[in-house]
This record gives sequence, structure tokens and C-alpha cells, in this order.
Amino acid sequence: MTSKERARLRSLAATADTIVQIGKSGITENLIASVDTALTARELVKGKVLESSLLTAREACEQLAEALGAEAVQSIGTKFVLYRRKPE
Repeated sequence: MTSKERARLRSLAATADTIVQIGKSGITENLIASVDTALTARELVKGKVLESSLLTAREACEQLAEALGAEAVQSIGTKFVLYRRKPE
């Protein structure tokens, strides 16, 4: 992914709602399944790591990206953004 593509995705994510929250349970099978469904429907997913989680936003973003075949677009503070092109 080029830096221009990444910048465009970051700008789209700025106005998007946070739909994924990772808490003390961490990354579970159910969370992976729900993020997979969201990526299939939206392509761009914004998530948040709660204070009770043992993971940082960067770690969570990288683990989810690897598990789902997605791209980690951004990780700032407690929020992260994932992108995966729709299979068409």
C-alpha cells in the first residue's frame, strides 16, 4: 500500500465510528469473526483497545491484520484502523 493510499484511508477513518472494542479478554475467536464480517461489509474498520486490555493498540492491530489478511492502516493511542479490499 502506498503512502497516498494510506493517507486517504486515514482521512476516511477519521469520520468513521469505532465499531470494534478489545477488552480484558483480548483477541478471541468471536472477535476475529465479528471483525471479519465487518471488514467484508465495510472494507475499513476502526477499533479501540480499552484500558483493561493487556494489549496495546499497535499489537492488537497487527494481530488482527495477520489473522484476517487485512492491512494495518493506522494505530494512534488506543485506536487503530484496519483495511481489507472486498473480494469481488
